[in-house]
Amino acid sequence: MKLIIGLGNPGLGYFGSRHNIGFEVVKSLAKSAKIKLKKEKGVRALTGRGSLGSSEVLLALPLTFMNLSGEAAKILLDKYSIELIDLLAIFDDLGLEFGRIKVSATGSSAGHKGVESIINHLGAKGFNRLRIGIGRPQDKELSRFVLSKFNREEKLSIPKIKDIAVTCCKKWAEEGISAAMNNFNRKEKIKECCR
Repeated sequence: MKLIIGLGNPGLGYFGSRHNIGFEVVKSLAKSAKIKLKKEKGVRALTGRGSLGSSEVLLALPLTFMNLSGEAAKILLDKYSIELIDLLAIFDDLGLEFGRIKVSATGSSAGHKGVESIINHLGAKGFNRLRIGIGRPQDKELSRFVLSKFNREEKLSIPKIKDIAVTCCKKWAEEGISAAMNNFNRKEKIKECCR
């Protein structure tokens, strides 16, 4: 089984914020794959099991808030005996231009508190990541920027960005990290979604 975990903050106050794009991708993936997300006993997360092609997957949205995402990730990996290489974390990235997605097999947290929490709880960096570019502000404090909503022009591109990210998740689940990287780490992908 593979675990795909979207990072974000629970609650209506955070809905539609830049920091919650990981949540939104997993919700779109669940809808596309007809997987129902529900509260799981003993786990601070919404989860749902199903299939992406021939791969069995567990989708998860932690209810621990971003900075404690690792708590839910650790419990789910242990409970379902999922290997680290079968974990894909989806989250926002200030270091990527808006709309660009990038897949990697390891790395540092680069200051992302949710990823840092996963690294700390798992004691390892070797898990897959799907980073979604939210841009970097010119004049706003970073913490305020990530919690802000997308502007009107950006909102027009969000459905396409989510569609591409969902397709990337399916490629990762069925064909692995190398196939996902080869297909989705190209810069021209941003042009496709942000026209």
